Amino acid sequence: MWLDDAYVATEVRALRPDYAALLIVAEGLRPGPSDEASDNLLAAAEGRARKHLGESRPEELPEVAEWREAFRAFGAKPQRTRPSVEALLRRVDAGLPRIDRITDAYNAVSIACLLPVGGEDLARYAGPARLVRAAGDEDFDTSADGQPVVEHPEPGEVIWRDDRGVTCRRWNWRQCVRTRVTHATTSAMFVLDGLAALGTGGLRAAEAELTESLARLSPGASFASRLLAPGPA
Repeated sequence: MWLDDAYVATEVRALRPDYAALLIVAEGLRPGPSDEASDNLLAAAEGRARKHLGESRPEELPEVAEWREAFRAFGAKPQRTRPSVEALLRRVDAGLPRIDRITDAYNAVSIACLLPVGGEDLARYAGPARLVRAAGDEDFDTSADGQPVVEHPEPGEVIWRDDRGVTCRRWNWRQCVRTRVTHATTSAMFVLDGLAALGTGGLRAAEAELTESLARLSPGASFASRLLAPGPA
């Protein structure tokens, strides 16, 4: 099974021994543009996020502050390349963009449960997912000024990758183009990132919310998950 071969490298665990990843594989999804159902998920999540924030800035929340520390540990500057959950929380007051049914669902869980969540088209993946520190020569396909470009991570940067290259840079900062969710995605994998402030209980709660939301959007979808908990990879 694809999930069985995923791993977190020991050099990443050395940076944050409290890190845990919960990977979910979803099959039988019904993709498409944002609709009333996915808009409702995000609207409800925005309300919860506002309550979490109160009068605080996103980086003042313990769950976000820990991610800033994790980014600094491998040389990233979180004020320039923000953890994904912080970037989303900063957009809550204005309202998050509605992207597509699947992306809306996982963005909603991210801001409601205060954790980074990423989604990838599993059919575009090559080999297992692994979280490693970059050599610096890995390919990362992205776009600049509307044109496709290939970049490379910094040596030592924490990256998610597969057999073809980088799927997400700087732990959870930016996903590649090749594996991103589209209106044609019917099978996907999701990465839920947790540190000590969230804990594995928070990861499991976020998993339950995400699978419930996706099941409502895609009746008949099936799910499998694996927790990569702190400890040896």
